[in-house]
Parts: sequence; structure tokens; C-alpha cells
Amino acid sequence: KDSEMAKTNSITFSTTLLRPAEPGNEDDTWAFIVLPKTASEKLPRRGRTSVEGTLNAYPFQATLDPDGQLSHWLKVSKELRESAGANIGDLVTVQISPADPEPEPKLPDDLQEALAASPAAKASWDDTTTIARVDWVHWIEAAKLAKTRQVRVNNACDMLASGKKRVCCFDQSGYYSKSL
Repeated sequence: KDSEMAKTNSITFSTTLLRPAEPGNEDDTWAFIVLPKTASEKLPRRGRTSVEGTLNAYPFQATLDPDGQLSHWLKVSKELRESAGANIGDLVTVQISPADPEPEPKLPDDLQEALAASPAAKASWDDTTTIARVDWVHWIEAAKLAKTRQVRVNNACDMLASGKKRVCCFDQSGYYSKSL
């Protein structure tokens, strides 16, 4: 039944594998694809969305990020690129289906420790949605400096402890695609 559901919700398209303009502190081994707007419109939400799919028939699971232009983008690791036999500039075939249910995010150690130290924050964390937890984790992990990350972990616990279920101060509509 699940495989039938995935086939029903399957989105197939071709697009060019691109290299970021400024890869940042990471090595330049990663690449990305931008979903055509027609493909992105078929996804269940405009924000971050987890998918299962294939890149040139090679399977992967990933979370798509909004690109700020009413579409989504996917970071393609060196491993996925090589496994799919794809090079920068190649036209690749992509087939995706929304992950159902949305997978739980991996809880970073610093956030896990902070939540364990704050029962009120942990209760709100447990009572929020998976998508909201994905956003909290992404907001914390997007910090470029260790000092900023620690401030975000502390702020997350304070906000959660006060009953706030969604992260504030976070542009989910394409903030992370500006360097692409």
C-alpha cells in the first residue's frame, strides 16, 4: 500500500546539476538541483519537505529547502552525485515522493542536553509537530559560529519552555539559498 501511495504521489522531472557560487567553508564537492516550479507545486508544503526518490535511478532520502522563488532546492552530496553517475552541468532525472510520515530530525547533542535540563522545554518539544522540530533543529544547525549556536540552543529552550511551538526569527522561505 505504501509503495502504491508513493507511486501515486511521484513527481518526475529533469534538471541541471549545479555547483554553488560560493560553497562556503565546506569543500566544493557538493552540488544542488533546483526543482522546476511545476514539480515544487505538487509538494505538500512550501517550506522544508522531506522526500524519498531517485537521482538518475539511484535512491536517496533528503529534505528539500525552499528557494525563496516559490520552488525548492536539494543539496546533492558528493556521494550521491558519484553513486548516480552525475557531474556538475549534467541533465539529471529526478523522481521524488513526499516522505509520509515526515521523518523525525536527528537531535543534535547540545540541544538534546539542553532539553533534558529543562522539563518545560522538553514537554513543549514533545508536544509540537515533526515539521516544527525539523525547523528548530535546522535553525540551530544553521548557525555559523559556535557562540551563535549556543545562543540559539538557549533561546530555543527558553521559547519552548514558555510554550512557543514554532521557532521565531527564522526565514523559512529561502534564507539558505542566497549563496546558491
